[in-house]
Amino acid sequence: MSFPSHVNIVEVGPRDGLQNEKHFVPTDTKLAFIGKLADAGLTTIEATAFVSPKWVPQMADHAMLMRDLQRRPGVHYPVLVPNLQGYAAAKAAGATEVAVFGAASEAFSQKNINCSIEQSIARFAEVILAAKADGIAVRGYVSCVLGCPYQGDVPLNDVARVSQALYDLGCYQVSLGDTIGAGTPEKARRMIEAVAHHVPIEKLAAHFHDTWGMAIANLYAVLEMGVATVDSAVSGLGGCPYAKGASGNVATEDVVYLLQGLGIATGIDLDKLAAAGRFISEALGKTSASKAANALAARLS
Repeated sequence: MSFPSHVNIVEVGPRDGLQNEKHFVPTDTKLAFIGKLADAGLTTIEATAFVSPKWVPQMADHAMLMRDLQRRPGVHYPVLVPNLQGYAAAKAAGATEVAVFGAASEAFSQKNINCSIEQSIARFAEVILAAKADGIAVRGYVSCVLGCPYQGDVPLNDVARVSQALYDLGCYQVSLGDTIGAGTPEKARRMIEAVAHHVPIEKLAAHFHDTWGMAIANLYAVLEMGVATVDSAVSGLGGCPYAKGASGNVATEDVVYLLQGLGIATGIDLDKLAAAGRFISEALGKTSASKAANALAARLS
């Protein structure tokens, strides 16, 4: 076991981080936020989601945001799509990469996307087939890999089965989400080990929430196993609308600080990253949940 020499960070703040905000964030604020993230050196920034405004009002401006997005060379702006209809809308808006979102928990799948796991995989197959024909890359998410708010423990075989299904369908990468943030390092290791028997470890990403304060420790554990892609959100933004009590994503600033300490390259400027976090936190009227960002701010004051 050894750490990767470089880790790619997928910044999910503009989508996963904002989706549960009660008050609509103006499109111009979202665009400025995305620009600041790119300024910090992030090369993958999840921009929005082409979902029904009825279910996720915060993402109602998806087409306008994609229309006005100032794309930077070398920066990817994936968007979430739930089905073929969402994919068609994303493609029409100029998306060049999409993501599909499944669950390892049957109960969560029913609550979150109103269908069974098998039905969700059938939906994703349609999306991935269409995307392949259009030359659009597809990333897969699997939620509840370390526990479910409705089901409790989720068997590792179920996590591996859904991950393999997405990979076999054609997802170039599978992101494994601890949706309720209940994981611990040993559980995270066992989960990655189980999935890696079916999906190459270099095709896996870690997407950990920090409800119990274990996200950084869990990341350390799976980085040591060779996982080289991490999903995170500046200021620890986020929280799942279908997982009561779950806190936000692991903070990107904390992840970068960890990686810097391990000598792992990211290409990200921590000071500029923290500035992006301060910008969106102020816009939301919130205090950053990032320990690293708060430490930097204290040093500056």
